[in-house]
Amino acid sequence: MSDDQFDDELEGNQPGKPRSPMARRFRGFLPVVVDVECGGFNCATDALLEIAAVTIGMDEQGLLYPQDTLFFRVEPFAGANIEAAALEFTGIKLDHPLRMAVPESQAMNEIIRGVRKAVKSAGCKRAILVGHNSSFDLGFLNAAIARCDIKRNPFHPFSSFDTATLAGLAYGQTVLAKACQAADIDFDGREAHSARYDTEKTAELFCGIVNRWREMGGWEEFDE
Repeated sequence: MSDDQFDDELEGNQPGKPRSPMARRFRGFLPVVVDVECGGFNCATDALLEIAAVTIGMDEQGLLYPQDTLFFRVEPFAGANIEAAALEFTGIKLDHPLRMAVPESQAMNEIIRGVRKAVKSAGCKRAILVGHNSSFDLGFLNAAIARCDIKRNPFHPFSSFDTATLAGLAYGQTVLAKACQAADIDFDGREAHSARYDTEKTAELFCGIVNRWREMGGWEEFDE
């Protein structure tokens, strides 16, 4: 299925044009920022170790803001591969007594439940993932959803908003820390590579870029 076919199917399920400002802004999709920390680069074989999601809201002026954060430390699924280099890079200590990880199925079901609730509250029909190098996060998200046999995935299966690309356009920076610095967003390198911290900073960056475009006249709310 092409992206246009998927969007046409989405819109075909609606009785009319999307009515909420958020739905009008993104063709019926709610942006949800996601970041994962993993045991490697292969979403089919490597463990999901942390996942966070930040839902995006819109105020009365049409400006976006980070809304709610969902975050879980995740127990590796049975047979998962975990590279030592990945743990060294993220600083995750699997045996830390305060890690308090939950089974992957619990983490994913609670994330999906929260996203579905946000999609409904925003008057949208589906979510679209926002991530920094978003194809990586989307691959691990989809793999975990499949492993957990979750029905009715609320996310668009293959489209996403990539803040690395957007920040490259807006600020000439593609590294998250440098893009945040260029956007006057505080960024603590000691907190980086935590799914929660990176997701919240990515959400700030995404909202800032979209809002800057709106303030420059790039999008105006309208009714048809």
